Amino acid sequence: MSTQALNFFSFSGKMKILHTTWVAFFITFVVWFSHAPLMLVIAETLGMSKAEIKTILILNVALTIPARIVIGILVDKFGPKRTYSILLALGSVPTFMFAFAQSFEQLALARFLSGFIGAGFVIGIRMVGEWFPAKQVGIAEGIYGGWGNFGSAAAAMTLPTLALMFGGPEGWRYAIALTGVIALVYSVIYFFSVTDTPKGSTYFKPKKAGAMEVTSIWDLFFYILMTIPLYATLTLLTWKLSPAGVSLLTEFAALLIYIGIWTLFFYNVYKIVHVNEEHLMQPIDEIHKYKFKQVAILDLAYLITFGSELAVVSMLPMFFYDTFHDSQGITMVQAGLSASGFAFMNLIARPGGGWISDKFGRKLSLSIFIVGLAIGYYCLSLITSDWPLYAVIILTMVCSFFVQAGEGAVFAMVPLIKRRMTGQIAGMVGAYGNVGAVLFLTVLSFVAPSVFFTVIAGGALIVLVTVQFIEEPKGHMVEVQEDGSVEMIELA
Repeated sequence: MSTQALNFFSFSGKMKILHTTWVAFFITFVVWFSHAPLMLVIAETLGMSKAEIKTILILNVALTIPARIVIGILVDKFGPKRTYSILLALGSVPTFMFAFAQSFEQLALARFLSGFIGAGFVIGIRMVGEWFPAKQVGIAEGIYGGWGNFGSAAAAMTLPTLALMFGGPEGWRYAIALTGVIALVYSVIYFFSVTDTPKGSTYFKPKKAGAMEVTSIWDLFFYILMTIPLYATLTLLTWKLSPAGVSLLTEFAALLIYIGIWTLFFYNVYKIVHVNEEHLMQPIDEIHKYKFKQVAILDLAYLITFGSELAVVSMLPMFFYDTFHDSQGITMVQAGLSASGFAFMNLIARPGGGWISDKFGRKLSLSIFIVGLAIGYYCLSLITSDWPLYAVIILTMVCSFFVQAGEGAVFAMVPLIKRRMTGQIAGMVGAYGNVGAVLFLTVLSFVAPSVFFTVIAGGALIVLVTVQFIEEPKGHMVEVQEDGSVEMIELA
């Protein structure tokens, strides 16, 4: 079956699943990034400093790191239908909290909790992977990710206008609260509109919950090693919020959080060993093996692609305003609209990246996109207030194309590693996207935007080297039915 067989205007079968699922993801991104285009108005209402604004931006992506791991486990165990519906409903609660917060502390807590809805992306990766064959999975996942990711651009383009329509200095509150209402309503719609698999298909589940299965002792150690950056990033975030940073936490509170983070790490290590110790003591047939390095390299690729997108989408409206307000007189609303071009490219770039991966090879495509990403961010680092605004917008969109095409290429490979663990693999890869966002936003809190863009470009070159060690998916992956029969799933 070819990618040309996709009928985008169909609303039955697998296309109905794709459309209803990307809309769910779209809503999570509208909710998750509802604050970004309104941040300057929110700061003015509550009298926030620039340091506090940057703290909010970091908090917004913090909880998504552990959330994507947890959601990956839950979706593999309970299925996408229930998991997505519940996430959308629960995600509306911190949205209402944020909309009606009366202090920086209340705002910070609500934004931190809102990060959980950013884990919704993982659910759809498993859902789409269940419904589409390998020859179509790249473009299908690209449409899901790209059109869903467009939610951040939609928020940037519509919420400032909605806030003005509601009127007054408090208009932003009602605009943000409206996104929570939409998430709550759609949680019910989604539950009654989808099924986890096509009729007659098996929904493969992990044998044990709590961690991914690996197929060699070396991969076990590699897996543990790759979990460390997740906890290190949470530690970095806590330090940023401690008296050494913005003093949102006391020293004692920060110490308790440090202890909690690393206690959780050792518990995670225990679960990894517990899930894997029994089957690793027995010989594993070659047909059941997969290489964990595939997951690790995709982790890093998503760190530089989606991680940089999250960071840039969060800071770009303020960057445009600060850079061009005095020299070219742009307003806050115009800055938000100008910056929305970065996320706008999701509509075509991410599906395009998935389609190119399906057609021309996944490793080659990902390599080309990362090269383009590095060049694009380096060019962004050269922007000054004298540049024509239209040229900056075009450059931003070109850079964004490579960033989001790279994301499409990453998730064109994720469902082709091990079907029954697709949720967990997507969760880990997705979490690394948030690791990148926290890392880059932390860098931004210490340096000028030009240095921030240069750091991302340099990181991309390092990731490019690691991508050369990934292996092109080919042949079949093997899953075992509950009755013990073997199912071969085509990878090309």
